[in-house]
Amino acid sequence: MLDFVRPSKNNMKCPCNHVTLTDEQLAKVIMKYDSNGDRCLNKEDLKDLFKQLGSTSPRWRAARALHHADKNGDGYIDMGAELDQLVKYAKKHGYNTLASSCCKK
Repeated sequence: MLDFVRPSKNNMKCPCNHVTLTDEQLAKVIMKYDSNGDRCLNKEDLKDLFKQLGSTSPRWRAARALHHADKNGDGYIDMGAELDQLVKYAKKHGYNTLASSCCKK
C-alpha cells in the first residue's frame, strides 16, 4: 500500500490534538459535504471531504473511496445505502480525525 497518502502517526500527535470521531460523528461530517442536497456524494464532494480529514492527496483518496464504497457503480455515494461503506473505508485508512488548521499544509 502507498503509505505516503495516509496520515502519518506523527501528525496524529500534533500540538493541537486532532479530534477522533465516532462512526456516527464521521457520518454526520460526511453528510455535510453533499454540495447540492441530493443525498449523494460525487467525486468533488469526496475530494473536499478528504481534504478536510487531512489527506495529502484528496483527489486520489476520493477516487479510491468511490471505488470501494460505490456498490451500484453509478459514480455517486448514496447516503442512504452506501454511507456505511464510506465510513468503514475512511476509518480503515485513518481518516476518522479532523485536522485542525495548524495541521493542514
